[in-house]
Amino acid sequence: MTSPVRIEADYLIETSVDPRLAAETMAGEQSSGTFVAVPGETPELKQRAAARVEAIELLDAVATPSLPVARPIDAGGSWRRARVTLSWPSDNIGASLPNLMATIAGNLWELRQLTGLRLLDLRLPRTFADAYPGPKFGVAGTRKLACVNGRPLIGTIIKPSIGMSPDETASLVATLCEAGIDFIKDDELQSDGAYCPFDARVRAIMRVVNDNAERTGKKVMIAFNLTGEIDQMRRRHDLVLSEGGSCVMASINSVGLVGMIELGRHTQLPVHAHRNGWGALNRHPALGWEFTAWQKIWRLAGADHMHVNGIGNKFSETDDSVVRSARAALTPLYDDKPCIAMPVFSSGQTAAQAAPTYRALRSPDLIFAAGGGILAHPDGPAAGVTELRSAWDAAMKASA
Repeated sequence: MTSPVRIEADYLIETSVDPRLAAETMAGEQSSGTFVAVPGETPELKQRAAARVEAIELLDAVATPSLPVARPIDAGGSWRRARVTLSWPSDNIGASLPNLMATIAGNLWELRQLTGLRLLDLRLPRTFADAYPGPKFGVAGTRKLACVNGRPLIGTIIKPSIGMSPDETASLVATLCEAGIDFIKDDELQSDGAYCPFDARVRAIMRVVNDNAERTGKKVMIAFNLTGEIDQMRRRHDLVLSEGGSCVMASINSVGLVGMIELGRHTQLPVHAHRNGWGALNRHPALGWEFTAWQKIWRLAGADHMHVNGIGNKFSETDDSVVRSARAALTPLYDDKPCIAMPVFSSGQTAAQAAPTYRALRSPDLIFAAGGGILAHPDGPAAGVTELRSAWDAAMKASA
């Protein structure tokens, strides 16, 4: 794939004015212009620094605005929608992900001219791949550490999410290891609380994981939630590494882009990126982000695994959206630096979702994490692991 010379972003807009005028307003607001002409914005400066409207595709009109506007601009009875592509000179900000966010996703949502704005996709110059680590492990590295090839990693989430002691948690992990599970993660609510301090939890769990690995030759991958401030995350990562762990987890909306960048640069382990809070950015169809655009930024920052929800999930996301998200995570960013992340299917997953998930994605490159689907199995967690693995074996054979 050809890397663009300029930064490019696609948007869905809804507006009470001519969509072409709205697009020009967006370009000016996010580059060299402002709400009035200023003397310094010369033709030479515009040529050097202004954003451009690269494309406009007019779509439908609606009778009512999707979002409220405090001081509405008369729409003449309808609000028009369009797909808009803007571009910026990369020299405006350099290869900087934090400043990219300010450029493509800054004040646009506040514009009076817009009653809907959704960032659909973006394409970044190759300089971004040089500036940021990207996934250090991705699919291939995760498979190597987990000793799993040719099928999904079968995983679970520690439940109850919080409230257990380190020893109680380790006991549950021991049961899961003996059942042959591939992957276990902390719930995002489990951090460093008084009931289950991070350090004690890591040491207790890794004792049973390491013991199981000595007996079986396979080390179960545990994603320890190290979410915190930057220095805390570095220290927690180092503890996991020293105890023989093979994965760390961060809530990326909580630690922020800079926190994820610094973790990505520091880590010697796969980073399991949890997207909790994503619904605030995505749930309204005329507002926020498409996952296709959003996940590219986190992959460049260093995410090896990206949550994508799941087929038939317990939340509000449609199956089509889930599959698009998973495919996006597996789509290379650049020919010579793919930055592929492993999609993580979770949220109300059971053996029943194995077949439809495989039919939709047509790839075994995923982590399938069933919390209650394993731990609440009527015959116990070991039976839950066995049932889930059998369901995936059958799904892949049926579609061969």
